[in-house]
Amino acid sequence: MTTRRRAREVVLQVLYEDDMNPTRDMMLAKQFIERRMLRNKPLIAFGEELLAGVRKRRSEIDSLVGQHAANWSVKRMSTIDRNVIRLATYEMVFGKVPGRVVINEAIELAKRYGHVNSGSFVNGILDKILRETSKKEANPSSESPSTPSSQNATDSLESNQAESTPSVA
Repeated sequence: MTTRRRAREVVLQVLYEDDMNPTRDMMLAKQFIERRMLRNKPLIAFGEELLAGVRKRRSEIDSLVGQHAANWSVKRMSTIDRNVIRLATYEMVFGKVPGRVVINEAIELAKRYGHVNSGSFVNGILDKILRETSKKEANPSSESPSTPSSQNATDSLESNQAESTPSVA
């Protein structure tokens, strides 16, 4: 039986290997995913999308995780916990899966592959990230209504300069 949970497990294994062996040939990861997903094309596509997304946005994800991991640096986390959190953060922030579903899947991965306390650790960090991203979605503009956006300010500055510059006839 091949499921999206299984795809997440396979991607977690590849992310773990990326951390342990960063010079590894990236094509091996693609072949690994294809073999482990039993050539199921939709799951292969899902797994490859997750892997590519986490790899592409790793520094952005790590920065977000670091902001919410009280007294923990991302490098100091166990490799499994760090990559479960990266994978889940990518899905919550950039994916279409509901945040609570992502967190539940991440907790299960952490319990299965991590330390005895990994599930609680992962849950705590991901819950903070979910709350922050939910607030941003509920209130997409952090600027006050009386403050123009930077683009509007630039446009208005340019138009004022154009009006005050005398034209040569």
